[in-house]
Amino acid sequence: MFKPRRVLQVAVILLLAGCASSRQAPLAQSEPAPAGAGKAASVPEYPRRPAGGRQTGPDAFTLPDGSLKPEVLSYARETAAARGIPPGYVQALLEDARYDATVARLMSPAKTRVRRSWVTYRKRFVEPVRIRAGARFWKQHRATLDAVSAKYGVPPSIIVAIIGVETIYGRNTGGFSVLDSLATLAFRYPDPDKPQRSQLFRDQLADLIELDYRKELDARQASGSFAGAMGLPQFMPGSLKRYAADGDADGRIDLESNPADAIASVANFLVAHGWQRGLPVFAPATLPAQPAKLAHGGLEPAYDWTQLRKLGAAAPAGAQNALWTRQKLGVVDLVDEPRKQVEYRIGTPNFFAITHYNRSYFYAASVADLARALARQTGYGGPD
Repeated sequence: MFKPRRVLQVAVILLLAGCASSRQAPLAQSEPAPAGAGKAASVPEYPRRPAGGRQTGPDAFTLPDGSLKPEVLSYARETAAARGIPPGYVQALLEDARYDATVARLMSPAKTRVRRSWVTYRKRFVEPVRIRAGARFWKQHRATLDAVSAKYGVPPSIIVAIIGVETIYGRNTGGFSVLDSLATLAFRYPDPDKPQRSQLFRDQLADLIELDYRKELDARQASGSFAGAMGLPQFMPGSLKRYAADGDADGRIDLESNPADAIASVANFLVAHGWQRGLPVFAPATLPAQPAKLAHGGLEPAYDWTQLRKLGAAAPAGAQNALWTRQKLGVVDLVDEPRKQVEYRIGTPNFFAITHYNRSYFYAASVADLARALARQTGYGGPD
C-alpha cells in the first residue's frame, strides 16, 4: 500500500493503514466512451440513495444539474470498462456520493510532527477493556476459533487480538458512509503531494462499486471507518473482495455481524500474506548489545539466522534447530521518542504477515502482546 520505508506510527495514518488492505494495480485505461454514454435517456434507471439535498460547491462530485463532474465521469467510464459493469450503474452510484469534510479533515497531514511512542501506543490496545472483552469473545466463539485455527494455522489468540485492536469485538466499526469516504479520498485527497494515496482510494472505490454490482454489499448503506474499512475486522473493499471467507458455510459472507465470517477472514488474510503454521511471531533469541544498526525499518525480513548469529545474536539452549532458525528474520525497533528509549525484538515472517494488516511495527507488536495477554487470561494457549 505504501512504500516499505520507515514505518509510520502517526495515529491518523494508522486509521488509514489500520485495516486489512492490499495493494492493487491502477485502474485499466480504456478508450473514451461513445458520445451520450453518460446520462443518456437510454441508460437504465439504477437505484439511488436517499440524499439530503443536492451537494454543490467546488468539492462536490456533481455539477448543479446532478451530472458527474468531468474528472469523476472519466473515472466512472474507466471503472465500468475495467470491471465489466454497465457505465450507467457506476455513474448512478457516484452521483449519490457526497463529499465529507470530516473525512478530509481527519486525513489531512498533521501540522506538527507527532513523536512516536511505543509505550503510549501499546497502552491503548493492551489494556483491561480489550483483554476482558477478548476473553469473553474467545470463550463464546471457541469452537469456531479452534476450527479456523486448525484449517489455516493461525492461533486463535492472534485472530482474537486483531479483532480486538480493530473494533473491540464489534463495539466500534465506524459510522461513516463508506461510499462518501472513499469518494472523498479518491477525488479530494487532502494532501496533493501524495497522489499515490488518491489512487489507492480510487482503486478501493472501484472495488466497492464492483462488490455492490455483484450484490455482495449495498454501497449506499455500507458504513465503516473514515478510511472506508468495514466490519468486525475492518476490511477495506479490496480485501473484502479478495480475502473474505465464509466461516460458517452458510453461502454468504457478513463481516458486520457474523463473527464466524470475521474470524475466518482474518485468518485467510494472514495466510495469504505469508503466515506460517507453527512459527512464533517473535524469535526467542537475544540481540547483541548494540542492535540499532541491525534495524532497517522495512516491512520484509532482512536476515537469516546464520547472519544474525555472526552479528552477535544468540539462541536459547535447545533452540538451534527450531523452525524459526530456518526463516528470514527482521530486527524490529519499537521507538519511544518522548522517553528516549527503544525496545528491540526479532520478528519472524509471522510478524511481517501482521504488518500487511497494518503497515506499522507498533500495530503488529501490539497484536502479538494482546494475543499473549488474552492467552494468559483464558488459559487457552498463546501465539508462540
